[in-house]
Amino acid sequence: MSDKLLQSSSGPGRPKDPAKRLAILEAAKRLFMRHGYDGSSMDAIAAEARVSKLTVYSHFTDKETLFACAVESKCEEQLPQLFFALQPDTPIEAALLAIGRGFNTLINSQEAVAMLRLMIAQSTQNQRLSELFYNAGPQRMLDAMQHLLEQANALQLLRVDNPQHAAEHFFSLVKGGCNFRQLIGCGTTFADEAAAEQHVREIVSLFLRAYRP
Repeated sequence: MSDKLLQSSSGPGRPKDPAKRLAILEAAKRLFMRHGYDGSSMDAIAAEARVSKLTVYSHFTDKETLFACAVESKCEEQLPQLFFALQPDTPIEAALLAIGRGFNTLINSQEAVAMLRLMIAQSTQNQRLSELFYNAGPQRMLDAMQHLLEQANALQLLRVDNPQHAAEHFFSLVKGGCNFRQLIGCGTTFADEAAAEQHVREIVSLFLRAYRP
């Protein structure tokens, strides 16, 4: 989890307890997935985390902030920022495979599918919530991927004319048809780990053929 998620959202004052902050985040993730945004009150999240509501507000100024941090935390479970930093001794294929595996696991998890369905259902009613979700999750991953591709360009590992577009292409390819079928309820995730691994390897191979110098 990033240091940013362990810092207080409410500014200076008495030091906050990182363990309580983590408990609140975990409780928020469970309740948002189970009951949706509107169905998850700060009182309920406090009770789930076994802290006072005042403690929840001392770490997160409001429910929107808590929701955004919960989405960010969920993404970092599978795709920590270190995945998007090219190391001198790491082949570009290995870096892309690690990102592809993490993203594939994340988007096809029951929690992520439930959250995406929730965001689609509420998109016409609460545009602010959609923006919070997108900026905390998808946009952060796209920005990190764009930065990695810019690094790869500088090291002449890849030749990408538009890293922003290439980042979108990569994640869209990994999502593929499997994730769409899950979203509309007419399919399940990959049969086993071998099938998921084959899918990610095919995408990385295709991506490298398109952008390798």
